[in-house]
Amino acid sequence: MPIPVVDLADFTSGDEKSKQKFVQEIGQAYEDVGFVAVKNHGIPQDLIDRLYQNVRDFFSLPPEEKQKYEIPELAGQRGFTSFGKEHAKGSDSPDLKEFFQYGQMPTDGFDEESYPDNVQVEQLTDFNPTFDATYRAFENSGRAILSSLALYLGLEEDYFDQYVRNGNSILRAIHYPPITSEPKSAIRAEQHEDINLITLLVGASADGLEVMNRQGEWEAVKSQPDQIVVNVGDMLQRFTNNKLRSTTHRVVNPPREQWGSTRFSIPFFLHPKSSMSLASLDSCVTEDNPKAYEDITAGEYLDERLREIGLKK
Repeated sequence: MPIPVVDLADFTSGDEKSKQKFVQEIGQAYEDVGFVAVKNHGIPQDLIDRLYQNVRDFFSLPPEEKQKYEIPELAGQRGFTSFGKEHAKGSDSPDLKEFFQYGQMPTDGFDEESYPDNVQVEQLTDFNPTFDATYRAFENSGRAILSSLALYLGLEEDYFDQYVRNGNSILRAIHYPPITSEPKSAIRAEQHEDINLITLLVGASADGLEVMNRQGEWEAVKSQPDQIVVNVGDMLQRFTNNKLRSTTHRVVNPPREQWGSTRFSIPFFLHPKSSMSLASLDSCVTEDNPKAYEDITAGEYLDERLREIGLKK
């Protein structure tokens, strides 16, 4: 599926005409498709390469070593989550994946809410420093994209800054192991919509990502190596009363002859602080588009969804 391609340099260049062009392009793409490919995204390639190497090294550890980093009381929000623990909302079949999550490191003076400490991977000395650096790079890119969307929605350019600074964002490293036997019904990641404001996905070591188009058909998503894929999450869809689309997507199993292959994927789920209200913008509620959702905060919504996907009891 040819998703729209936008150039973040248009927004950050300082040229007002280019900036407005970007705002309209990404806003329209999120109304029509919900996914874009972003070039000149600001995340250095050498950092991405380091990140993927550390991820491969971690998931190559023996199962008993990885298990040391799984802390059940954290509900998968930090550290390792073993194979088969998470399932999509509305699905009983667990996804064919394991993952590691790295979260916010609040700046000094932030006391609005407490986040759990990140899990330190002792065997890999470069693991946590690399995740920390990548997390900040993703935050910067995500903040710029949200600024463009604020302008598209008729808000002040810095509207989202107050909510995403020290926000509850998550960097997730996913490992889809080789498929060793006929899956009963599960696929690598069953169809779902993301919970957060926007998701930034850097690279993937194999094909498999598909999105559902307006006709209810599945189409494969492709992007170039120098691009990241950025999609709308449910929080932003609620906030805009369905003006911007949180598109259903999934990761399908490879052809049988490639079942022995492994797949890595690293999304950054950009979340606001828990106190942000997701009440629909007045400007997005009209006679033709009546208010579709009850008011809820980001924290309340996240808690609800974590329970629905089996990470929280």
